[in-house]
Amino acid sequence: MTLSEIDKIFRDEAGRALATLIRLVGDFDLAEDALQDAFAVALEHWPAGELPDNPRAWLVNVAKHKVIDRIRRQAVFRGKQQALVHELELNAQATDEPSAMLDDDMLRLIFTCCHPAFAPEVQVALTLRTVCGLSTAQVARAFLVGEEAMAQRLVRAKQKIRLAGIPYEVPERDTLVPRLDGVLAVIYLVFTEGYVATSGADLMRPDLAAEAIRLGRLLDRLLPDRTGIKGLLALMLLHDARRAGRETAAGDIVLLEEQDRSRWNRAQIEEGLRMVDDALGVPGRPQPYAVQAAIAALHARAPSYEQTDWPQIAGLYEVLLRINPSPVVELNHAAAVSMVDGPARALDLVDAIAARGGLDGYELLPAVRADLLRRLGRKEEAMEAYATATEATQLEPLRRLYARRVREME
Repeated sequence: MTLSEIDKIFRDEAGRALATLIRLVGDFDLAEDALQDAFAVALEHWPAGELPDNPRAWLVNVAKHKVIDRIRRQAVFRGKQQALVHELELNAQATDEPSAMLDDDMLRLIFTCCHPAFAPEVQVALTLRTVCGLSTAQVARAFLVGEEAMAQRLVRAKQKIRLAGIPYEVPERDTLVPRLDGVLAVIYLVFTEGYVATSGADLMRPDLAAEAIRLGRLLDRLLPDRTGIKGLLALMLLHDARRAGRETAAGDIVLLEEQDRSRWNRAQIEEGLRMVDDALGVPGRPQPYAVQAAIAALHARAPSYEQTDWPQIAGLYEVLLRINPSPVVELNHAAAVSMVDGPARALDLVDAIAARGGLDGYELLPAVRADLLRRLGRKEEAMEAYATATEATQLEPLRRLYARRVREME
């Protein structure tokens, strides 16, 4: 087995393995350290031998024993050593059992990250670090703060979980619903990181996208008839259905207008379309995820890029701006407007967003602006904007896309 294959297994399994370890150990830092120890052991054994039937269970089992050894060595834990070691040993077989709907370790971890004791930005930071596996530097970059400041923020959050005794559990229904918006937001965050990675050589992380969809299904069974959940699940299904057409065999990005739609997952699209209808069929104010899913549905239904109903997409973004305004939604709306009223009108909208400063540091802002300038034939300005976009991103496929656009204009 090659090191790249092992690295992929680590990336695919790390989130759920860490979630199980946190349940067993009850401490974020101890679980993270033990999992790193287990990865080191795997790097010693797996290249020369056969891969375990269940790599995640193997990693958790090794990490669990590392925790037991560490606790036994630390005198500070002596008072509770026997009880904790006994609990870990009782759970020795738990890592290889299927998760029940209300006993899912990843869902427990997300509800812990989304505890109301934390501010929304801390909830997101904890999720990016623990569930998505981003480094502290990558999380800091997402929040436009220094790495040291983000490290301190994460340390304080983990200490609060430990010292305040925040339970690692899916709460009862009466306390679950008030935390649902935060949970849906971080599940979508997990999906987004799987759909377009923050950095690295790969455009997508299908493991994270699949995990987010799985968690969405769990929540839908747990709280049926919640339009927010159905809207989010529909949105994820419809986006993920396009996965096979989004990149070449070499890992380069295939833009929506160039994608082979016969490669899209039609069964997943049909499921997503049904859920969109369910989410929008409930009387009352539409939920933001349902509106976003309706936009994705228009793309999925279009026989070709040229036949896409852009006026309706632009109209749905206007609805979204009314019910859930944000600079990112404004940017997406401007992109849709460019397909209806032309790139000049859209560029005015984008420049207005930039002037207000609402998206300072957002790497896709210069990319959208560059594309509009390219379409207007303003080559020098477009090249400058592509250079800014290239500097802003750490994702190699995006850098290659911007370089390709520049070459096309030369």
